[in-house]
Amino acid sequence: MDIRRTILLMIFAFSLLMLWNNWQVHQTGTSLFGETPSTATSNTGEQSASTATTANNSAVPAGQLPSQASSGAQNPTAPAPMPAPGETVEITTDVFKLTFDLNGAQLIRAELLNYPSKSNPDEPTVLLEQNGGRTYIVQTGVVGPPGTSYPTHLVPFRMISTDTELQGDKLDVQFEATSGGVKVIKTFTFKRGDYVIDVQHDVQNISDSPVTPSVYLQITRDGDDPLDTSSFYHTFTGPAVYSEQDKFQKVSFSDIEKKDATFIKTADNGWFAMIQHYFVTAWVPPQGVQRSYDMAMVGDNLYAVRSIEGIGDVGPGATSTIKSSLWVGPQDQDRLEALAPGLDLVVDYGWLTIIAKPLFILMTWIHDLLGNWGWTIVALTVLIKAVFYPLSAASYRSMAKMKQVAPRLQALKEKFGDDRQKLNTAMMEMYRNEKINPLGGCLPILIQIPVFISLYWVLLASVEMRGAPWVLWVDDLSARDPLYILPVIMMATMFLQIKLNPTPPDPMQAKVMMIMPLVFGGFMFFFPAGLVLYWVVNNILSIAQQWYITHKMTQAANQPHR
Repeated sequence: MDIRRTILLMIFAFSLLMLWNNWQVHQTGTSLFGETPSTATSNTGEQSASTATTANNSAVPAGQLPSQASSGAQNPTAPAPMPAPGETVEITTDVFKLTFDLNGAQLIRAELLNYPSKSNPDEPTVLLEQNGGRTYIVQTGVVGPPGTSYPTHLVPFRMISTDTELQGDKLDVQFEATSGGVKVIKTFTFKRGDYVIDVQHDVQNISDSPVTPSVYLQITRDGDDPLDTSSFYHTFTGPAVYSEQDKFQKVSFSDIEKKDATFIKTADNGWFAMIQHYFVTAWVPPQGVQRSYDMAMVGDNLYAVRSIEGIGDVGPGATSTIKSSLWVGPQDQDRLEALAPGLDLVVDYGWLTIIAKPLFILMTWIHDLLGNWGWTIVALTVLIKAVFYPLSAASYRSMAKMKQVAPRLQALKEKFGDDRQKLNTAMMEMYRNEKINPLGGCLPILIQIPVFISLYWVLLASVEMRGAPWVLWVDDLSARDPLYILPVIMMATMFLQIKLNPTPPDPMQAKVMMIMPLVFGGFMFFFPAGLVLYWVVNNILSIAQQWYITHKMTQAANQPHR
């Protein structure tokens, strides 16, 4: 079997990998090499100013959509004073700067103070926002049977607490509204250093008859990718639901629009979320309480994911309390897992989670020792190379033998010319005599591909890389190298690796091999520095290992036989 058959085998294996990748995209929307971008009905910046109005007027569950004019008409007691349009309250903690709209006590803006913006490092990252171009907000409310008008996120609330800034370890912020004979007090509890917001709904029946209200929790956002999305790789943006029954389920915006979304509809456990690269907003309803889930397109390029749960009969003068948790922040796997089972899966590694998860745990352990994520990547690469040393050594020995017999192989080609049958027979005889496996250089590499792809996703998806410096010019491992030094080194090391390998007998193949470093290196100019750092270190270690093995084999071949 000649080198061309080897290359054909590699192409076949790569084709199988691509077919599997396409099947994954079709079935789950998850790509091995990057998430497929979500389909949006309008581009960023083209969404009309009416989107915000649509978010406020179309996303009430169970069809209970009161009008602004009649929202308080059925109140048996005087409702809270109507706030002026757009009246807001700002809440500040050590990790948040939040804005609540008093119309519905909606959370319409969240600035993450410990995560600088990619576009402007002097400003914090804005996760939640509502303006003429983008909508990403959190809403809650209370609904009832048809004909009732309870405090939804359309009803005016008033703030009944006084503090707006976290001074100690905890801050309670309370809003109150009355409508349809029901008083609702929303209490948002913030804790120092925590991205978990405890949310409590106290539902009081102030009428003379029993009521059967339901509490809904909701996240509404547009279908556009985040503003800092890379044009060279895509990660998932959209809603997800988790339950013990069906586990982790992602849903694309396009499936919601086509009403073709598949997810669990009822459960008494789990959570739901809106995911984007590095960050997540997630509701964790009370566990052990039956609730229904819904996802809907509620406006032009606007989508809502929500849960709704009944709280049973509430007698006159009685109060029922529903406690939930809201996460607004980074995809911190340890904290997310502590908040709810399976919530760490929002850092989605797809079908390679079984490999990627242990790699991330190992990275975290190394980082605890070294204290720098750049050196953590270097150390992890060294460990991976050490684990795969036997496979790599077998590959390099095979390539070294192929390089040694290259002159003899060329002589056979000249001797037999176009007689392919005799040439193949002579080549196989030579391989048997020299104990060379023509596939020896390919199979070990194919075995390592799942690990390489897993590590790619770990480095790409981990929020720990965001804003993490390495040395000198690399001040953010999640951003591309500002001076392009690492991509240049990567191209140089790839050229050197090719020089160490046996030269393909086909001139066209040789030219393709020489172009590959330029192609891959060109892509790496736009990839995160952490990924390029991994490939640079991996190439340098591979060169050292390959040179050592080739040198030892050359010495052994040159020694006189006794």
